[in-house]
Amino acid sequence: MDLDQLRTFDRIVRDQSFTRAAAYLNITQATASMRIRALEQLLGVTLFLRGRTVTLTDQGMTFLPYARRILGTAQEGREALRRVERGRISIASLRSLVAPLVTESLLRFQEKYPSVDVVVNEGRQGQIAAMLHEREAELGILCWPNLDPLVVDLVPLMIMRERVPLVVAPEIAARLSSQPSIEDVLALVPRVISLRWWQAEPETAASLVRMAKTSVELPTGPARRLAVKGAGLGFFVASAIGEDVKAGRLVEIAPVDFEPLHRDTAMVVRSLAVLEREMLADFVDEIAIECAQIGVILDNRLDALRLDPA
Repeated sequence: MDLDQLRTFDRIVRDQSFTRAAAYLNITQATASMRIRALEQLLGVTLFLRGRTVTLTDQGMTFLPYARRILGTAQEGREALRRVERGRISIASLRSLVAPLVTESLLRFQEKYPSVDVVVNEGRQGQIAAMLHEREAELGILCWPNLDPLVVDLVPLMIMRERVPLVVAPEIAARLSSQPSIEDVLALVPRVISLRWWQAEPETAASLVRMAKTSVELPTGPARRLAVKGAGLGFFVASAIGEDVKAGRLVEIAPVDFEPLHRDTAMVVRSLAVLEREMLADFVDEIAIECAQIGVILDNRLDALRLDPA
């Protein structure tokens, strides 16, 4: 079985004609027929009913999605090789950190490396860890420490601590005292928004959900909108609601009976060897600049690596 046979098979299905498919592929009709006979002999089935019109047999219909999947994978492989020739960097990040950490970093990086392809995947903690484990990403940005027992060989380059304040709409905040209790807050906004910022939810966040009359778990975008409308309160990572707080659409509150929360995240790699690629090391440096602006740096291995590149 080869790709030419599969391309011919797929084209005949699309055109419902050996003649039109051969013309499209710039081959003779005899060549198209020969490829399909060879494919049918290999599979041990008849793929087409031949007559005035060409239609798939049941076996051909069953084989079609697999043939197209193989062709699609081959095309993806070719594109990946072209990207490698130009230069390519792949990053996997928690969704909540793509905008605050990667966007401006990418703009500065592309000024220096305008021809390099950059692939940024976003997801939850387990998805990021899996992409690193399967080497689908060279650099990861995820919660730290990583608690996934199946992915234990991650090396942190920088660890950042970010505040996770409790926020409400300004009209709600205006009705609260300067030192409200959590009961005072829940009396005005009974719905709690849960965003699962952590791998293991802190007891403070879990208890807030238990105390509320109702709760809802949402992605960041809809959750912010709900909070801005005064229809819920929740713990938001500071970088996710910084613009809303600055514009006065949301207000941070600090109930006297609730401890402040934070989230630790890290830039990680599978091996320090990947930093031997100058372009990836430069991108890491750009992201490190953004980390220092939105959080407190708890550990910075990059400085040590610069002093001791070996």
